[in-house]
Amino acid sequence: MDQFIKTNPINTNNNKIIVEDETLLLIVDVQQKLIKSIKDNQQLIFNIKKLIDTCNLLNVRIAITEQNPLKLGKTLESITDNNEYPKFEKMDFSCINNKNFIKYINDYNFKNIIVSGIESHICVLQTSMDLLQKGLNILIPRDAIGSRNKMDNHTAFLRLILSGAVASTTESLICELCKTSNRKEFREVSKILKNSFSN
Repeated sequence: MDQFIKTNPINTNNNKIIVEDETLLLIVDVQQKLIKSIKDNQQLIFNIKKLIDTCNLLNVRIAITEQNPLKLGKTLESITDNNEYPKFEKMDFSCINNKNFIKYINDYNFKNIIVSGIESHICVLQTSMDLLQKGLNILIPRDAIGSRNKMDNHTAFLRLILSGAVASTTESLICELCKTSNRKEFREVSKILKNSFSN
């Protein structure tokens, strides 16, 4: 890590606090047949739902991807919670070849994309790497991505950060989106933050 930092200058494009209307929460492939084998899947779902609740409260846009939904099932109902989020189906592991997805990003001029979901080392990784290549600021909540195996999860996270994505956590991103305790939504944001996971 130290050697990488010495030979690669810090990307100053990703050192700014994110702004709500420039930010998208992307939920990657949290589908019925995929989630079953993901390590600590209930904690993962819990953290993604905290991000969703915050984004809904603060009017931050949310989008969902689904990998081959005919075979792997739809996004978990506990994630969508009867909300009609924009949904993008794909066969490629990366979302980059879905023209509707790219049009959606361009139409809203998103600068920051919070990427959550599964699997870290496949669809999350390839989507994030491609979006980084497009010059977007990619934020990875460490506790809201997952894989079947810990080694794959850890290695994917490391590769993403070394490639220019921003390391973060669910709670940190919630507070970054909120920015101040002096706003009318903070009481509800505070409740989301205090909500703790229990098996």
